[in-house]
Amino acid sequence: MSADVVTLEGVRKAYRLADQAFWALKGVSFSVRRGEMLALMGPSGSGKTTLMNILGLLDSPTEGRYLLAGEDVSGLSEFDRAVVRNETIGFVFQAFHLLPRLTSLENVETPLTYGGYGRRARRARALEMLERVGLADKADSVPATLSGGQRQRVAVARALATNPALLLADEPTGNLDTRTGNEILALFHELNAEGATIVVVTHEAEIAAQTSRTIRVRDGLLEADERHAPAAGARPPDRVGEVRKHEPRA
Repeated sequence: MSADVVTLEGVRKAYRLADQAFWALKGVSFSVRRGEMLALMGPSGSGKTTLMNILGLLDSPTEGRYLLAGEDVSGLSEFDRAVVRNETIGFVFQAFHLLPRLTSLENVETPLTYGGYGRRARRARALEMLERVGLADKADSVPATLSGGQRQRVAVARALATNPALLLADEPTGNLDTRTGNEILALFHELNAEGATIVVVTHEAEIAAQTSRTIRVRDGLLEADERHAPAAGARPPDRVGEVRKHEPRA
């Protein structure tokens, strides 16, 4: 198993504007080791969003290589990216993106449904993840009846359902008050201490300071790669983030 969950090698990304190419990324290279928790920062127009989309397999590089959990995913088709994305990456968004008509349990089951898990396995895993984030008693609740913090915890449970190699959190506290946001960050630290590899995309220096590493991008280039003291209680990964491609799904 590769020690690096993410490896970018000379990644460049161009978009066509009229008859000219605009390079949003101009040669970005870095690695993320298994069990790291880091922040990705950059001002508007820096290429941060493009980089996040590539890390999340929502887009692919024009040039360069992207290795995810040791597999080169740079040139995958849109369909194959979707398959790998569902199996290997967990997403937590600022706006939660829960399906409003589904219960908490059904929302957490969603990636497992797409992954081909059987009904019994889906339910057991979803209940396990809701219990992990402290919401086992909200399994039958729909999002409209939950607080913002509870909705984000459901989103975290959903992101963890497939035991992803990478947890990608995009401004995860942006819609929360300070106290609730700190509770979500505390949950991330717990998950990281259990071995989860987490990339937090944020514009807030206070949040970045709580991670063990900050990567800054500007004008499509890596501006800085700063390491901080490791998060309190961190230990080698052993429970979260293992890539299990042949897990039984009955």
